[in-house]
Amino acid sequence: METIQVVLDSGLLRATDRAARQTKLNRSALIRAALREHLRKLEIREMEARDRAGYAKRPPEDHELSGWESEATWPPE
Repeated sequence: METIQVVLDSGLLRATDRAARQTKLNRSALIRAALREHLRKLEIREMEARDRAGYAKRPPEDHELSGWESEATWPPE
């Protein structure tokens, strides 16, 4: 593991320390977990953008979607 230096404003530092206590993690572990989650979300956004671009280039034809109508309906309550 590498050691880095990060500058946080005092409010963010206090919130980080509170969250670390609540989750029973040390500050570094909390920041690592938050950064992993953020990077995972960025990766998902990137994949979604690629999917949107692909569908914009070649929209699906009606017969390709015909088996999915039942999946798009809300289940009865």
